Amino acid sequence: MVSVLTSAFRIPITSTLALRPSLKYTIAALFGLGVLRKVNDRLSALHLNAFTPNSHWDWKNKVVVLTGGSSGIGAKIAARLVESGAQIVILDIAPPKGKTADDVFFYQADISSSTKVEEIARTICEQHGNPTVLINNAGIGFGKTILNESNSEIQKIFDANVLAHFYLVKQFLPAMIEHNHGHIVTVASMASFVTMAQNELKHKYNAPRVRTSIVHPTWTQTPLVEKLVKDGSFNKFCLHPETVAEAIVSQLYSGRGGQLILPARLSLLSGVRGFPSWAQEIVRDSMANTLKPFDS
Repeated sequence: MVSVLTSAFRIPITSTLALRPSLKYTIAALFGLGVLRKVNDRLSALHLNAFTPNSHWDWKNKVVVLTGGSSGIGAKIAARLVESGAQIVILDIAPPKGKTADDVFFYQADISSSTKVEEIARTICEQHGNPTVLINNAGIGFGKTILNESNSEIQKIFDANVLAHFYLVKQFLPAMIEHNHGHIVTVASMASFVTMAQNELKHKYNAPRVRTSIVHPTWTQTPLVEKLVKDGSFNKFCLHPETVAEAIVSQLYSGRGGQLILPARLSLLSGVRGFPSWAQEIVRDSMANTLKPFDS
């Protein structure tokens, strides 16, 4: 008979189950959770990839544009991708340290400048062909609080960490769309979900009574969405500006900081980012046609 070893003696498994019938249910529950996790992961993979087959590429002669590839994470990415046989095009302020492989090409570029990005993109396409992969990895920071950073430093952070992603995608995405083939990678941060307490007013400046509020209204009938409002069927999704204004003023009068979701019945949507990926995609897909009036 198979048995299990306890602290000092052996007890048959059948006896253990007899003594602790709840063990059977615990095992069944754990097994069920394991199955659910597998199903959840599979559904997420399918939805995130639009129910299309995995893309197993012949990487030889593929062109990979990698920003911030001279050091840190970018340098390690370049070193790994060289093994694939792809051409690695590094965009960075400083060149890589040491000798690089023959398939690694460096272009000194200030990606925070839209003009420079356009120029370097033309050069890359002429010299190497249209990139199949874009890895937005470059990032900068000054390690200062918002009050200690100069305006120019703040501008540089947004230009390099946010706007550069848009500049580069605009240059290289059209060819990917034309061939229905490509991959764009964005390197972000866990701070997207949870920021450090040290960044908050009450911890950094000992000013807990300086309130902050953030307002998340749904579509509102303002000039910003005028094209959408012209479509009468869309009006049912729109708030009146007075509704949003009243909520903001009421928040001020309350003397409290907080998060306002308007209308309040949509509060559950704030939890969408905590949904499994496949569930998030279903929610997004349900609104796929919302912005069609803006397509023109």
